Amino acid sequence: MLIAVLGGSGGVDEVRAQDRESIRFDVAPGVPVEATVRDEGGVEVRIGSAGAIQQVAGVADADGKARLDHEDVDFDGHLDLVVRASVGQVNEAVAVYRYDAASGRLQTLRVPSGTQANCDGLWSLTVDVSSRTLVSTCRGGPMWYTDLYRYAGDALYLYRVERMMMLETPALEAVLDVDVAEDAGPLAVWSTLAADGRVLEHAVAGGLAVPAHGVPLKGVTARVVASRQPLYAAPGDTSTRRYLVAGDRVELLDERDGWLQVRYRNPSKGPVLGWVPVALP
Repeated sequence: MLIAVLGGSGGVDEVRAQDRESIRFDVAPGVPVEATVRDEGGVEVRIGSAGAIQQVAGVADADGKARLDHEDVDFDGHLDLVVRASVGQVNEAVAVYRYDAASGRLQTLRVPSGTQANCDGLWSLTVDVSSRTLVSTCRGGPMWYTDLYRYAGDALYLYRVERMMMLETPALEAVLDVDVAEDAGPLAVWSTLAADGRVLEHAVAGGLAVPAHGVPLKGVTARVVASRQPLYAAPGDTSTRRYLVAGDRVELLDERDGWLQVRYRNPSKGPVLGWVPVALP
């Protein structure tokens, strides 16, 4: 399990753990934990006043090294053990262990499998306490990807995810003049999901501009370029009676097989949804 966590402080030892190989703190009232990185890999943990020993796998860098830290990753008011190590030049892998009072042992924090997540596990994670959201960011090749997680009970679920759009820029510019900041990165479709995996909403925004947590997604806006732009009911349709005209402003919501879903706010009829072909497959 590769998990990355940044920030946090507290417990018995208040010193930041950027380079240390041992740490001591309380995982629950009256339950001290002392963890030490083993020379042969993994982490040895002594739990409770009796010092029961548990071995956890942790993570390691190319030299077999790891660093120890602690943070409340699951928002239960207690600190969790965090083992982290650099992977490559920009990514950081971290294993997070939570104390289970019933067994008196540490349990690995796991992410759900079989989801639309871009990163394999959690990477370079930031913990947003105000929205109770975990933000996981990883780099693959030249691209950065972000996955957001929340808790449903005691388990994590994928709450928000991005999918990069692979439209050709000249083809897009021939149809829509998109309002997006240069530092927002390439366009991506952001989706919000329910705990059961249902997609609740889509919106197109910059791939590097993580949407605000806990509020509805808002897509970037664009100006229609063509003098008469057909607006179709679904991707692949070949006929329609609906049209947009040059200068109409739309909000970008989704992309599918070279088609963009847009929302036009008609002054008299309200929001109008439709699909615009950009680059047919």
